[in-house]
Amino acid sequence: MGIKLITENRKGRFNYEILETFEAGVVLTGTEVKSLRAGKLNLSDSFAVIQRNELTWLNANISVYTHGNLNNHDPLRTRTLLVHRYEIRRLIGITKEKGLTLVPLKAYWKDGRVKLEVGVGRGKKLYDKRQTIREREWTREKGRILKGG
Repeated sequence: MGIKLITENRKGRFNYEILETFEAGVVLTGTEVKSLRAGKLNLSDSFAVIQRNELTWLNANISVYTHGNLNNHDPLRTRTLLVHRYEIRRLIGITKEKGLTLVPLKAYWKDGRVKLEVGVGRGKKLYDKRQTIREREWTREKGRILKGG
């Protein structure tokens, strides 16, 4: 089938320096899947943590399915992420390191299943963010100059 992007957390790459990324499956209910097919997901305030040797996804807002009934899901519920046990052990070691956190970067469909790309990131300081903005503006300007406009 291929990969179809649901949404991307652009703020995550701006606020964090991403050191490495990995892919995780997501445990969802029926109305959550239908809502994701409509693209109703907000990653901006979400994050991942390890609780009881399990990777969990917190604060992800999957909007309520509009055609749902009484069995509709809670939009901000805690969801389990599916990764291999050796990856969880590695992530426990990484996140114990000072200042590192697990940031969801993008959600996408892969072979009919929802996958989440999670990055291990270190928070950027204000001057790092300014530098990122400067580089982005310079590449835009460079493109304009080369284009001849």
